[in-house]
Amino acid sequence: MHDFLRQLPKVELHLHIEGSLEPELMFALAQRNGIELPYASVQEAKNAYDFENLQAFLNLYYQGMNVLRTEADFYDLAMDYFHRARREGVVHIDMHFDPQAHLQRGVPLEVVMGGLLKAKQDAEQTMDFSVGMIMALLRDRPADEALHVLEQAAPYWKLIDAIGLDSAERDHPPEKFTSLFERAKEIGLARVAHAGEEGPSAYITQALDLLDVERIDHGVRCLESSDVVARLRRDHVVLTVCPLSNVCLKVVDDLRDHPLPALLDAGLNVTISSDDPAYFGGGMLANHIACADAFGWSEEVFATLTRNAINAAFVSENRRSDLLARLAA
Repeated sequence: MHDFLRQLPKVELHLHIEGSLEPELMFALAQRNGIELPYASVQEAKNAYDFENLQAFLNLYYQGMNVLRTEADFYDLAMDYFHRARREGVVHIDMHFDPQAHLQRGVPLEVVMGGLLKAKQDAEQTMDFSVGMIMALLRDRPADEALHVLEQAAPYWKLIDAIGLDSAERDHPPEKFTSLFERAKEIGLARVAHAGEEGPSAYITQALDLLDVERIDHGVRCLESSDVVARLRRDHVVLTVCPLSNVCLKVVDDLRDHPLPALLDAGLNVTISSDDPAYFGGGMLANHIACADAFGWSEEVFATLTRNAINAAFVSENRRSDLLARLAA
């Protein structure tokens, strides 16, 4: 099974590129930029990756990205993960990135976009790999700030596939960002949003009704409402579930207790992603292997999950057809 999962042409729909920053690269970038880290060693940094909840993780996440200062830093960050993912059999990633988190630190949008877009271009030209771009806005920041950032990104609209909504979910309902998502729809961007991880199933309904999203990132708390489950099933809404992330952030205590099997049994359009792999125990292969070990799924279940992801990915139709053919083979 492990060999099958490694060879499976995996597609990741929910990856925060800043959350792929491994401690080794963090130390290298800190040295390059003359930044002092609060850790004496790589191992000490890894030991800090033990989180009681989402907010505890976010505190460390934002601290870690402080080493990202130049276009070269963002390029190296993305290429480091692309190479790792490709070695694990990943063929496409829809990549979230957080411009507000960098703008707040005085890093211009042009620096962020320059590095990430160059990495995307190089990966697609040299690695049999494709990358979708999701500009994620922070729900624990003011909605008007997010709208301003979207407008500021006008030179890049044609290079961005979607906008997303991420960061601390609790007490930050989707309804705060209705105007932002209406504007994104006017521009012609696809729309996704984190909902139903920390927040209640009602946040999933808000994201669908008010933000008009086409997929829900996480969404595991949909099972709290039979009406929400029925709607997700009827409309084939994609859920980008991140199993190891859910364990690390105490959404569930043990992967064997994860609602993933129940989501599948309910006939939902489920996919698997890693979320923030540097912090949550590994990338796509680790998540797939963990699910195989916890749930005893067959090869056909993993093929179905991969087909779901290919069909939902932000790729050209030619690339989608190629990936579906590869999966069938």
